[in-house]
Amino acid sequence: METVMVGLEEKAKQIRRHIIRMLGEAGSGHPGGSLSAADIVTALYFKEMRIEPARPDWPDRDRFVLSKGHAAPVLYAALAERGYFPVEELNTLRKLGSRLQGHPDMRKLPGVEISTGSLGQGLSAANGMALAARLDGRNSRVYALLGDGEIQEGQVWEAAMAAVHYSLDNLAVFVDYNGLQIDGPITEVMSSEPVGDKWRAFGWHVLDINGHNLRQILAALDEARNTKGRPTVIVARTIKGKGVSFMEDLVEWHGTVPKKDQVEQALKELS
Repeated sequence: METVMVGLEEKAKQIRRHIIRMLGEAGSGHPGGSLSAADIVTALYFKEMRIEPARPDWPDRDRFVLSKGHAAPVLYAALAERGYFPVEELNTLRKLGSRLQGHPDMRKLPGVEISTGSLGQGLSAANGMALAARLDGRNSRVYALLGDGEIQEGQVWEAAMAAVHYSLDNLAVFVDYNGLQIDGPITEVMSSEPVGDKWRAFGWHVLDINGHNLRQILAALDEARNTKGRPTVIVARTIKGKGVSFMEDLVEWHGTVPKKDQVEQALKELS
């Protein structure tokens, strides 16, 4: 297990390096929330999920919904590292004609289950995937990643109610709780606290973890898999810009990309 953890930790660093490089090359994008979610996405794509990159449409695959679609760089990095497309293609992020646009496009890129970016809609899509898997008699599990600012959207709570109504125990949701959204701290824009109690009141199984501790992430996923009769939400306490000292916990890095010298500094820290 220790070897596995070391491998996952290095993979998360590699994902972060890809994020920095592609955003620096693109000159636009969202580093803060991509970096905060890197450990979660690493655990899903390199340990938890049953997927076959050579067969992205395999009917029995697990599915991942990046509801916070502006964090596309973390998804693209994971898909490339997992073998869905060449790593070299990451350098085309946001370029004219590229398959890697500012938000994921399921029509163009293998491994993207749903086009996202209009915040608040991802959980509804994940509900549909989870319910369809049950109706089709498949053992597929569905995972979704929501932003903490995103859960201010009303549709999230309609979907949360529906997931419990249909007892979607093959669904696990992460809330990337880094405390910052584009306009500032979530507690000042529109607080979702007490966040765990809100999901609990809707009937979800609730876990609260350190979203940068891979052991805790994997343990939470294991508990979610073994929880029957209701969906699980994992409130992952994270740091916006995690892994790059001058970005960490600063709202201005929500949608500001590093300049050339900052790219070099960030990569040095992540080496």
